[in-house]
Amino acid sequence: MCGIVGAIADRDVVPVLIEGLKRLEYRGYDSAGIAVVNDRDVRRVRRTGRVAEMADAAAAEGFHASLGIGHTRWATHGGVTEANAHPHISHGIALVHNGIIENHEEQREKLGALGYAFESQTDTEVIAHLIHHHLKQGNGDLLGALQRVVKELTGAYALAVISRAEPGRMVCARMGCPLLIGLGEGENFVASDVSAVVQATRNVVFLEEGDTAEVARDGVRVYDRNDQPVERETHVSSVSLSSLELGPYRHFMQKEIHEQPRAIGDTIEATIDGGFVPELFGRNAAAVLEGIEGVQILACGTSYYAGLTARYWIEGMAGMPCSVEIASEYRYRQAYADPKHLVVTISQSGETLDTMEALKHAKSLGRAHTLSICNVPESAIPRASELVCYTRAGAEIGVASTKAFTTQLAALFQLAVVLAKLRGRLGADDEAQCLEQLRQLPGGVQQALNLEPQVVAWAEKFAAKQNALFLGRGLHYPIALEGALKLKEISYIHAEAYPAGELKHGPLALVDSAMPVVVIAPNNSLLEKVKSNMQEVRARGGELFVFADQDSNFGESEGVHVIRTPRHVGLLSPVVHTIPVQLLAYHTALARGTDVDKPRNLAKSVTVE
Repeated sequence: MCGIVGAIADRDVVPVLIEGLKRLEYRGYDSAGIAVVNDRDVRRVRRTGRVAEMADAAAAEGFHASLGIGHTRWATHGGVTEANAHPHISHGIALVHNGIIENHEEQREKLGALGYAFESQTDTEVIAHLIHHHLKQGNGDLLGALQRVVKELTGAYALAVISRAEPGRMVCARMGCPLLIGLGEGENFVASDVSAVVQATRNVVFLEEGDTAEVARDGVRVYDRNDQPVERETHVSSVSLSSLELGPYRHFMQKEIHEQPRAIGDTIEATIDGGFVPELFGRNAAAVLEGIEGVQILACGTSYYAGLTARYWIEGMAGMPCSVEIASEYRYRQAYADPKHLVVTISQSGETLDTMEALKHAKSLGRAHTLSICNVPESAIPRASELVCYTRAGAEIGVASTKAFTTQLAALFQLAVVLAKLRGRLGADDEAQCLEQLRQLPGGVQQALNLEPQVVAWAEKFAAKQNALFLGRGLHYPIALEGALKLKEISYIHAEAYPAGELKHGPLALVDSAMPVVVIAPNNSLLEKVKSNMQEVRARGGELFVFADQDSNFGESEGVHVIRTPRHVGLLSPVVHTIPVQLLAYHTALARGTDVDKPRNLAKSVTVE
């Protein structure tokens, strides 16, 4: 959840480091720092808070160098202090670290006995001291010392290391956390995300689990977990600089909400052109999908809610069992493992540690058939999966996921239709109807975006609240969950979601005139049931905020506010109804003055447990 960037070149790399950290700040913004090797000395500047504050300090101190590393932190071990900020230094060795070292206390005790003094509360500082200890013992050069040290570490890490004794290179290592090398002309880079180096190069090498590497101006050498030289494929990144810029928008979240018609259109393009075919999920998908008898979905956070929605589609359309589980829970229980079930992992970044570990756990139980739904090509989870579907949402910078969620829903709907076809449960007329609904989806999302002025008026009311309830039924219960999550993430209003039928089984005790209740009420077979639940709220003095369809036959009244989304769009209604709850969260946060893109205590791409 932190960000790493490093550079070695014949030019001043400090501007490269700072620009890279600014692009990585969505991954962690508790503190930031850089360290450079200059005139055979290591200089460092760190600040709590945002990258801009650290950049001002670096400029004031005249930082410049041809070799350096940088880091933006999301705190795990130790509070948000300058002493805990990266880079950490030990006797002329500086390093930055993403991940968690689980045996750091044992290593700290050992190093303390050897006379090392600790300046921070972090697990990272032990790595710097361990590297120095191995060098002091004469155990090789910087790379050799790093290769020895990582074998003593338990946990997850991405590391970039520089030393005043070796000003011509940096070394790095990866286990469980993403790290890549950017290849330039007479200059090379390391980063935890391609966005940090795309301004300098699009040619990148993704390190594999257990890899170490040495990076110099004139070349890169990669070694596998056995310290043997290995060739890793070079990829050309498709990330555009424009996708990393705000443009006319106030926040990345606002931009990404409004990019959803295009993102969904890009995600479904192949289906619109070629129909619902298994090859949407890989060249050998037909052989895999024809033989499965059930689906197990593993995901976290917003992606988990996408999975909950997909369960309704897969069971209803394909007629096969579908279970959905939070990845961090699945990996720690004795799960029933049916080898004929397809394991589907969902992750925006493709690097979500809990989801990656859950996938490994599923495979260890003998579940060979796996599918990754992901937004980042060549990330870890797709590489570890048999089948892959990329959502083509483009770079998502805002911490609160928006377009990643709706494109995941689009991909999962396509999976459900393909499975239904393969099982002979979808006739030609039904398939044509599904295709037409999918074709109209980007337009329906755009119509929902046009409701923004009405949502703004509601947000002004919500801004003064401290709690909220969200209700939905059937396919739309996961959308209620997603709406509550978005509101709490960025506005810090406590919000919870329930199936509307559960209201009378406990949550109704919370309802009074101060508790706004948001209801997802599309014009489907459950509408009359939802209306009854709404009456239960009104009878207790609760104020209702209802997202209905154009063709729903009820209107506003005292204590009942209604915004009508486009006409009911059938099975894809959850995608359209996601838009207004995203807008409600965004504009409520705006009215409360919170940091929309960088909510407190959270960060993008959760690569720690």
